[in-house]
Amino acid sequence: MQGRPSESLRAAPPFVLPFEKPVVELVGRIRELREAALTNSALEPELRKLEEKTTRLARELFAELTPWQKVQLSRHPNRPYTMDYVSRIIDDFVELHGDRTFGDDAAIVAGLGKLAGRSVAIVGHQKGRAAKDKVKRNFGMPHPEGYRKALRIYEMASRFGLPILTFIDTPGAYPGVGAEERGQSEAIGACLAAMSRARVPIVATIIGEGGSGGALALGVANRVLVLEYGTYSVITPEGCASILWKDGSKADQAAARMRMTAPDLLRLQVIDQIIDEPTGGAHQDFDDAARKVRAAVIATLEALDSVGDASALVDDRYRRFRAIGALRG
Repeated sequence: MQGRPSESLRAAPPFVLPFEKPVVELVGRIRELREAALTNSALEPELRKLEEKTTRLARELFAELTPWQKVQLSRHPNRPYTMDYVSRIIDDFVELHGDRTFGDDAAIVAGLGKLAGRSVAIVGHQKGRAAKDKVKRNFGMPHPEGYRKALRIYEMASRFGLPILTFIDTPGAYPGVGAEERGQSEAIGACLAAMSRARVPIVATIIGEGGSGGALALGVANRVLVLEYGTYSVITPEGCASILWKDGSKADQAAARMRMTAPDLLRLQVIDQIIDEPTGGAHQDFDDAARKVRAAVIATLEALDSVGDASALVDDRYRRFRAIGALRG
């Protein structure tokens, strides 16, 4: 394992899924040894042995995860969120607020910054960490004003020639009465239209769970990346089970049938690349996860530079989505 434990991770409330407990215990021991090794180099051999053991155990345990267990990992409350990545990979970030129509929605964060010296526009879902923050950000479920804020950034980026980076992590758009009254579906539809016609490269990264149109409003990209334990689907497994079997407790069965995990998404060509996570998942090492995301996004942007001019980027995006679900010989 590489990297150092994140301040965000240390500040998060302890939460361990049953199947990850053996790995988490070893990761905790590694952190203690790493800190001790800073003043005692004699501990380095033991540290390396423990890191190798942890990597081997995690590989064995996580190779056997069920789709439902991967869904649980994608929702892990200690998992890094959009601002955790932005603070690590984006320089000179300036957050922009409001939709210029109704108000600001903290479930969507947006702004401008630089990635490897290149000016970019950023839009991402943001879940709360502590109780008050969860309420403030509505558990990462945006209202229409959140999507209209994203729309404003898409149009601004297209106008000024700024690549768009999105970070997807939401169970779905908020389904409340107020959201519907203010035009939730129209706001999402406007985002889809704006992304489809944007004359700049767009790279979307699924960092956690990507649910329904609430995720797709940030997902109409030239390339879609997903973290190793991320998920992407038209509905939550609980919602799917409630519809199919009238029983939300059968979410594990639904998750297995929905083909929503990273390997299935890649095989079905819904996404373009899987980004490996640190040993035990992204929530075990925010810094290492951010390094991997940064490298993947930079490489993808550089590859898109060869696509051609603005019209070619729009055509590339169109062809990508038209090809999803097409019958192949």
